[in-house]
Amino acid sequence: MSESDLPKPLLSNARDAVRALRPSQIREVANAGFGIADVLPFWFGESDRVTPQFIRDAASNALATGATFYTHNLGIAPLREALAGYVSSLHGPTTVDNIAVTSAGVNALMLAAQLVVGAGDRVVAVTPLWPNLVEIPKILGAHVETVALGYGAQGWTLDLDRLLAALTPQTKLLMLNSPNNPTGWVMSRDQQRTVLEHCRRHGIWIVADEVYERLYYADPAARTAPSFLDLAARDEHVICVNSFSKAWLMTGWRLGWIVAPAALMDDLAKLVEYNTSCAPAFVQQAGIAAVQQGEGFAQELAGELRGARDHLVQALGALPGVDVKAPPGAMYVFFSLPGAARSLELCKALVREVGLGLAPGSAFGPEGEGFVRWCYACDPHRLDAGVERLQRFLSQHGG
Repeated sequence: MSESDLPKPLLSNARDAVRALRPSQIREVANAGFGIADVLPFWFGESDRVTPQFIRDAASNALATGATFYTHNLGIAPLREALAGYVSSLHGPTTVDNIAVTSAGVNALMLAAQLVVGAGDRVVAVTPLWPNLVEIPKILGAHVETVALGYGAQGWTLDLDRLLAALTPQTKLLMLNSPNNPTGWVMSRDQQRTVLEHCRRHGIWIVADEVYERLYYADPAARTAPSFLDLAARDEHVICVNSFSKAWLMTGWRLGWIVAPAALMDDLAKLVEYNTSCAPAFVQQAGIAAVQQGEGFAQELAGELRGARDHLVQALGALPGVDVKAPPGAMYVFFSLPGAARSLELCKALVREVGLGLAPGSAFGPEGEGFVRWCYACDPHRLDAGVERLQRFLSQHGG
């Protein structure tokens, strides 16, 4: 018998729920830029600046003194204490018993979903939305229904009645991201109060992704965007997820935290153990420095990003066929332009033809089609160079 006559092993496939997850179209566009010189990348959600020196020094010192061992599943006590104080200063009394440290904000989202969602559960999400929030419940076998924001003269807005109608007694979880990626939409305090009261009546959990809370521009006197933590008691069905990535430019450090009812913490610790065991000790030491020494930096960064937003919105608004509104939060403008009805193809063409890297609106769900996302967390001169390339592209294509 020849080798070709032997029975072939069956190919093993991942679960159907995993195979059905949508791949990242942002990565697809970025891959199209490989090998092209001088691409201006505005597609990812991070600044072009490195993490502040005082945070990097804290990590270096921690490594030098041997902080390389496992820690408590929920994080080292000094960081949990620092976060409890930080959250209390922004949103009212919060204890260490309500704080869990995680290996990044996205890990926190997965853990939060694992805590409360199972196969067959109904989840509602407000979209357009960073795809992780929509896809994570699907990994767990849940069914996700979406409520789309509307776009008009006031920018991106929520039809509150439509959201409330979707939050039926059969709903297990509402997933919200405010300030929102990709639109920059911010849920108002009154909307949060109405949604919270509705979810209380029906026993619906809320997972609020508030990683952009410090990047809020609608009220210059406010340190943060409106938060469910301002309204909800700490023992309610509310889990708030946050990250060190945005306010302190720590995207590559992969450090986040959860604010949740104390009654969940023992079970959350078990989930952390089975996911990551713990966040790295020296990274947690850097987190302490960010929380305790980084308030001035966070406020300065928000001011710089407000200026970059205004600069980019003004420049884009001068281009023919571009419809752009200044968002009240986050670090993106989500705008329409000729060709965006097929946004993935448009963004690939922008990379190939003029070296401009934007994120397609379709990456954030079908509700985002017709738009593209531009991250403005960079030097205004780079923004100007990008606008010039977009202008050249539109001119070449009759725009």
